[in-house]
Amino acid sequence: MALEADALLEAARSATGLGEFGDPSFRTGLDVLLRALAGDADLNPIGELAHEALLGGYLQQRLRIEDWYRRHPEIGDERIGGPLFVTGLPRTGTTALSHLLAADPDTRALAMWESQEPTPPPERATYATDPRIAEADARNEFFRGDPDFLRMYDGTATSPTENIDLLGQHFATQHFEGMAHVPSYIRWWLGHDMVPAYRHHERVLKLLQWRCPPNRWFLKSPPDLCHLDAFTAVYPGARIVWTHRDPAKVLASVCKLIFIVRRMQTDRVDLHELGREQLALWSEGVRRALAFRRRIGEERFADVFMHDLVADPIRTVASLYDRVGLPLTARAESAMRTWAAEHPQ
Repeated sequence: MALEADALLEAARSATGLGEFGDPSFRTGLDVLLRALAGDADLNPIGELAHEALLGGYLQQRLRIEDWYRRHPEIGDERIGGPLFVTGLPRTGTTALSHLLAADPDTRALAMWESQEPTPPPERATYATDPRIAEADARNEFFRGDPDFLRMYDGTATSPTENIDLLGQHFATQHFEGMAHVPSYIRWWLGHDMVPAYRHHERVLKLLQWRCPPNRWFLKSPPDLCHLDAFTAVYPGARIVWTHRDPAKVLASVCKLIFIVRRMQTDRVDLHELGREQLALWSEGVRRALAFRRRIGEERFADVFMHDLVADPIRTVASLYDRVGLPLTARAESAMRTWAAEHPQ
């Protein structure tokens, strides 16, 4: 199939037997992304197939999500607790911190498998044995076959994940840049009103917690550093955790990870161009986030430094909980200590 909007939309309708995609504003991002892929990305056949599967899957999920809301309008009455939101530059310890926070049994983390396939909504009784877990791990084998990728990120289907898929379903996320060179899309994304995308994000979280509490969410997503105004417009009760590490090490690591992913899907990666673009993007993200922080004040923010997290993860999390006003229960601390002991690196 060609990477064209009409063909992707029709294929999604045909695959699901459904026709309602919800908020039509998603089409803007889809169209901008497809133009960028055609004009800038230089995809190879693997890249074309990967994007066809990814974008088609997002459209199918939109259809299925809207169908669940049509048949169960009470889902809209759900309320999202918090959330506790971890952001900051990528490669600053957000993954390790997210695993620790997700170990708290009173917290609902967004797992990779349910992010990729949120319908039908999970149920508490079968959450740990849902067949989609094995299906997600099978899909992820494409990346797990690359030892360089595994050295930098060793996530599984049950790992807490970022907002990639939920915002991807609205075609409004920086994460598309991780797969392909799409500078025109990123320029659009930086100037785009992200509130509708976060409204869809909230809609998916409500669906996920409807039959599977708790509703106190932990989320993480470094690129959302660029759009904290829109994020907090949708989640006014959010507490923001900003992770920190030497930016020189951060940018080198970010570029390496993007190179590893892109090289599977294109035969051309200009490393100097990649470095310039990532430096510009994340500099802009930090500028925006600092301006937002100065404007709303320090009360909503907590800081976590990677060297503290590595040196003493439990003390670091305890200090974080105290800062954001959450109780660190004995049960939560025990689960966190177990995870930290099993993952020393």
